[in-house]
Amino acid sequence: MSFCTNCGGTLGEQAKFCPSCGAGAGSAAPRATASVYAPSPLDFTIHGDNLQVARIRLQPGQELYAEAGKMVYKHATVTWETRMTGETLGEKIWGALKRKLAGESLFMTYFRTTSGGEVGFAGDYPGRLQSFDLRAGQSMMVQRDSFICAQSTVSLSIAMVKKIGGGLFGGEGFILEKLTGPGTVFIHGGGDFVEFDLGPGEVVQVDTGCVVGFDESVDYDVQLAGGIKTALFGGEGLFLTTLRGPGKVLIQSMTLEKLRRELAPGRSGGDERGPLESLGGFFRSED
Repeated sequence: MSFCTNCGGTLGEQAKFCPSCGAGAGSAAPRATASVYAPSPLDFTIHGDNLQVARIRLQPGQELYAEAGKMVYKHATVTWETRMTGETLGEKIWGALKRKLAGESLFMTYFRTTSGGEVGFAGDYPGRLQSFDLRAGQSMMVQRDSFICAQSTVSLSIAMVKKIGGGLFGGEGFILEKLTGPGTVFIHGGGDFVEFDLGPGEVVQVDTGCVVGFDESVDYDVQLAGGIKTALFGGEGLFLTTLRGPGKVLIQSMTLEKLRRELAPGRSGGDERGPLESLGGFFRSED
């Protein structure tokens, strides 16, 4: 006696189809579609104006990880642990090497609670915080040092700038941080934020170093800032960062490099850069 592999009903000896469900005799049972794990949403508020703090109220079982030194406070019910990211020893070592290459600390600090509690995070200099809810598999690229914290379901890795010009003169260097969902992430930038939602082929040109983050679908490159006279004496440097849609782009109004320059002894004021200063991205990354 044979049985239907779909519903378990009894099949006749010469039956080609199941009389109960109509499935073909001998056909494999349909496979269940694997569901993508979606973390529970975070309960948070971003407090303040230009010295903002992300106040995150963790629910039992929720876990965050943060860049070392970004925590401002936490409730006693929130436990924390510093460890390397990755499941196996090889993943931990490889992750540590990539983070060292990106100029970041080797360890992450993990926060979790079994009874609920609040933890606060902030950036290292005046600026704003921005949260993003990433879907499963969705990625965004952010400048180095902008990452604050994320749900433990979010993957943090590094990505190389694909075009040589963007790495040499884009103000971000050759290495960017790559965040991949699912989950909520928090990033920090200087001054205020301006967000663009670029359509296919739409282009925005940005002062080098002012890009905080952008979707993986956005094309990132640099180009000369107009003619030779404009590039040399326009005060904006020789190059502009060019971002081409589709995708979201987030820029900052104040870079850490600008802040350092304005606070330098003997600074006369203004934001003008000389021709040689605009080549700074060749030797180092701004911010």
